[in-house]
Amino acid sequence: MALIVHKYGGTSMGSTERIRNVAKRVAKWHRAGHQMVVVPSAMSGETNRLLGLARELAPGNETASFHRELDMIAATGEQVSVGLLAIALQAEGLDAVSYTGWQVPVQTDSAFTKARIQRIDDARVRADLGAGKVVVITGFQGIDPDGHITTLGRGGSDTSAVAVAAAMKAAECLIYTDVDGVYTTDPRVVPEARRLAAISFEEMLEMASLGSKVLQIRSVEFAGKYRVPLRVLSSFTPWDIDLAQEAASGTLITFEEDENMEQAVVSGIAFNRDEAKVTVTGVPDRPGIAFQILGPVADANIDVDVIIQNVSHDGRTDFSFTVHRNDYVRTIELLEASVLPATGAEQVTGDPKICKVSIVGIGMRSHVGVASKMFRVLSEEGINIQMISTSEIKTSVVIDEKYMELAVRALHKAFGLDAPAPMPAA
Repeated sequence: MALIVHKYGGTSMGSTERIRNVAKRVAKWHRAGHQMVVVPSAMSGETNRLLGLARELAPGNETASFHRELDMIAATGEQVSVGLLAIALQAEGLDAVSYTGWQVPVQTDSAFTKARIQRIDDARVRADLGAGKVVVITGFQGIDPDGHITTLGRGGSDTSAVAVAAAMKAAECLIYTDVDGVYTTDPRVVPEARRLAAISFEEMLEMASLGSKVLQIRSVEFAGKYRVPLRVLSSFTPWDIDLAQEAASGTLITFEEDENMEQAVVSGIAFNRDEAKVTVTGVPDRPGIAFQILGPVADANIDVDVIIQNVSHDGRTDFSFTVHRNDYVRTIELLEASVLPATGAEQVTGDPKICKVSIVGIGMRSHVGVASKMFRVLSEEGINIQMISTSEIKTSVVIDEKYMELAVRALHKAFGLDAPAPMPAA
């Protein structure tokens, strides 16, 4: 008997009929002898509806007390889901019980709307599992040291499920979504994209951070840190599919780099449209200038991604970086108001219509010329590279947004990702 955690996304919980199907699937696993913990998201669209009501009452309010109330409101979506799923499981003849994050409890810090999990007390859940019950726990939420309800940010139910699996040392955490696994790139952009049977945690972490929307990046970080076996698979396969077939479907996110995985120099192409470039020109080239520019940006809770500082000419240089497109206007205003006067830089310019395209693969560690091949492919397509960022297993470029799909298709083909996956060695 294994302890298994299932996580179901909002589309999987989108109607009573879909909830019934989730219950039938969970019941199948339970009847096969597994102890089952289920972490569902709110019903599709419910969190947006609830937060929309709050922001309609107080548009532009970003105070700490407002964020506390946002968490109070948003947490109710998952509370409805766990209650409905527990009822559906009971209708299947199972003994099921639902808990909110603060009943378990899932202890978090006090960063409302983006809290981080610190500890999970699993005693109550273990007792129920020992009594033969299926336990349904709200995703996305917990409780802070002062007893306030907190939420973990968008996609936080993935993190909740992985955290529960880590705390309880589950045999595997299965993330059921509306896609059937992790692909070499988005099939909507490249129809020839292939589903990967397995991908390393390092590659998945890079792809999640670079724009792949399959898993929330914090859930991948959590799984890697606590070595939680993770599988991404579809909740839209028939619920009565053979259990062994289902357990081997989707994409396994693994710790091991087997021989087969190492044959792929590049495993996937990630992209992110939500980028904007900011450039501070005529910056005095002196020690500490990068901190003088980026310090105020960080203090404003704006995340910076790719950073480039040009070669100095006559004691001055240009300093460019990228931010999320939603933060573009705020970043420009902040730099013009405080950074230019403080640093003596000449001006701030920007471009909100850029994107980032990345190649990712553990095979890049042991193969030379991968980045140059990427640059050659883009050059042959007439695509100008504005910025470059690299790590051991990824190379990212910033380009004009209008060339994004062309770049992704060209790179996907050039690195052979539309070819059939290699067969395992005999």
